Amino acid sequence: MSRPPVCSGVRAVKAFRKLGYQVDHQTGSHMILRHPGGRRLTVPNHREPAEGTLRALIREAGITKEQFAKLL
Repeated sequence: MSRPPVCSGVRAVKAFRKLGYQVDHQTGSHMILRHPGGRRLTVPNHREPAEGTLRALIREAGITKEQFAKLL
């Protein structure tokens, strides 16, 4: 299984915004994104989020790692 691309939390948010997610609010170091369809993502505002966390966010967004890499 391939690894998700390495990126910061801010870059991940920019990629998810291209899918229609918008920043709803930030609590501490976590940015809460909302999609018009009702989905929600919680992205840690870290220099490099954990690999498993990023993989879970990509899966929750309903895209593949390759699609996410293209959005970056």
